[in-house]
This record gives sequence, structure tokens and C-alpha cells, in this order.
Amino acid sequence: MTYPPTPDQSGQGGFQYDPYGSQPGSQPQQPGYSPQPQQPGYSQPQQPGYGAAPQLPPAAPGYPPQYGAPGPYGPQLPKGQAVASMVLGIVAVALFCVPFVNLICGIIAVAMGAVALKKIKLGQAGGKGMAMTGLILGIIECAWAAIAIIMYISGVASLGMVGTTV
Repeated sequence: MTYPPTPDQSGQGGFQYDPYGSQPGSQPQQPGYSPQPQQPGYSQPQQPGYGAAPQLPPAAPGYPPQYGAPGPYGPQLPKGQAVASMVLGIVAVALFCVPFVNLICGIIAVAMGAVALKKIKLGQAGGKGMAMTGLILGIIECAWAAIAIIMYISGVASLGMVGTTV
């Protein structure tokens, strides 16, 4: 098998061999020959380059975003303590007539709501509205329970004094 002559190293003349002839300038040009005849006033068609990726149209109001589109709210943060605080606050208010159970639920709701708000402020959790609801309902229930205990003690004391004479 024989190979064509190598290009001369001087940089003048010569050509680079391409056995398939796919590269322009890979085959020697003959004088006066053009592989594609040029017509006056016409130019070679240009292939369009790849531009930026197409943008997705915005989602219609009331519908979820399209697949592949970024969500409008970002990542969801955990909000378990906020939910627990709100549920315990509601249970404490609902069980107003059950002594000590309402007080215990109210105290736990206040504690969990305060911890949840602290985590929310640090950006580690979500559910600020639920944490505030649990905290407020827990405080209200603790105040009601304290008033009920004071009234019970004062009522027992006043009943105890009625029976005694000085």
C-alpha cells in the first residue's frame, strides 16, 4: 500500500491528506477549479448556530408549573413542631372543662411554639403562622387555667371559712 506524499514542512505549498475528502483544503486544488460554482449576487447559505435554550412560557394562573420549570416557592422546610404546637393549643382550648389536661396541653403548646419560632427565625423550619397560633392558644389556655385554679382555691377557702365561727 502506498501513501500520498506528506506535506512539506516549510509551510509553502503542499496539502494535508484526507482519505475521505471531507475537509476543505485536504485535496490539492487544480487551478481554475471551484467545487461549487458561484453565481453572482448569491452567497452560500449559512447554517443557524445553536442559541440559548428556549424559555418555558409562564404557567396559567391556578395551574401547577410545567414539568422541568422551577417551583415558585423553593424547598419546603420542616414544620412538625409548628403543627404539633397548633394542634396542642387547639386541644387545650377544646378541653377547657377538663382540669389539668388543658393546662398540660397548654404548657406543651407554649413550649413547642416558642422552640418552633426560634427555629423559624434561624431559617431551619417553616410554619410561622401555625407556631404563632399554637403559642397564642397555649398562652390563653394557661391564663384561663391559672384563673380557674385561683377561683377554685378562693372558692374552697371561702367555703371553708363559712362553716367556722370566731
